Amino acid sequence: MKKHIHIPRFIWEALILIALLVIVFGLLGTRMGAGNMMNTITHTAHDLLLNTVFFLMGITVLSGAFGKLLVEFGVVRIIEKILRPLMKPLFGLPGVAALGAVLTFLSDNPAIISLAKDKQFASYFKKYQLISLTNFGTAFGMGLVVIAFMIGQGFSTGAFVGIAGAVVGGLISTRLMQFFVLKSHPEYKLAPAIEEGYKTNESALLKDNESKDSVFIRALNAILDGGKVGVELGLAIIPGVLIISTAVMMMTFGPAGEEGQYIGAAYEGVPLLPYLADKIDWFFKALFGFDSPELVAFPITALGAVGAALGLVPRFIEVGIIDNNAIAVFTAMGMCWSGYLSTHTAMLDSLGYRKLTGKAIAAHTIGGLCAGVFAHWLYVLVSVL
Repeated sequence: MKKHIHIPRFIWEALILIALLVIVFGLLGTRMGAGNMMNTITHTAHDLLLNTVFFLMGITVLSGAFGKLLVEFGVVRIIEKILRPLMKPLFGLPGVAALGAVLTFLSDNPAIISLAKDKQFASYFKKYQLISLTNFGTAFGMGLVVIAFMIGQGFSTGAFVGIAGAVVGGLISTRLMQFFVLKSHPEYKLAPAIEEGYKTNESALLKDNESKDSVFIRALNAILDGGKVGVELGLAIIPGVLIISTAVMMMTFGPAGEEGQYIGAAYEGVPLLPYLADKIDWFFKALFGFDSPELVAFPITALGAVGAALGLVPRFIEVGIIDNNAIAVFTAMGMCWSGYLSTHTAMLDSLGYRKLTGKAIAAHTIGGLCAGVFAHWLYVLVSVL
């Protein structure tokens, strides 16, 4: 009888990683030259840090201060009241879910989980509805940052069209997630999200500010506190922008030398993604209206981190391959996806439903694609009118 040789997991994982690194860096180094490859990696990361990350951090600090100011003086509550009637017919959620949409729009995806774990908030939901908040909140995460960034690049029309696309994508993703959950767990339809008999108190959840400080002090504290949150968010996106954007750009753009040679400059690479996208160019043209295959790098990057995806935009502008239609699609997909592959597992795990992560990712993938398609065709309609 043959004995099966058991190889410890850490050994074969290490061997696979080494093989992948050898293949990736070997191909890049062979094509670019080892020295040029290393120079390009460091120069690209350095340029992204100085010209993209700090720009994004400026936006996150200002948007954080602005968002905190809106919360402090009750503007968020007014917006939530206005949006509340839309929640049930559109998203199949209780009206109070509008608060989650506003807060994630002003901050980031995890804000919805902080709310969902609040018993006062969760008491309004059935189980399947509470689970779908992962998809609902993600569709609006970092919305203010994305829109401010796009407008700052000079594409306001595309940015505002993209908001509509993100809403449609969020609607589809949330509804699909509810469908998937009820199909596998029909008992969740009537089951309350928290134990029966818990007394809800909406006034406690959305209570008015009762601070005795003067208006000036409240405003100053709100701005400074919100700015600090913005700094934390700005720091949090640094790894994604530097690592993911550098990797994607090195698979998007070619040599920068005047005679087509590699010189080790920032943003050089081997254009693998455009090569692959060009094979099905008709597909991306029909769905999103992309005129350049390089543009597919944005939605691919947004799967992991929307901050990193935003880091690609200045380069697209520099090489002249972007327009308002692309910005509309980028805004829609960037807002809707906003790095869901890197956050959905943690978000559902914190709610205690990690086993449903696959369903959440599938629903959000479809929702994000629909967001981009809707934004493209809406922009075409707006352009005609």
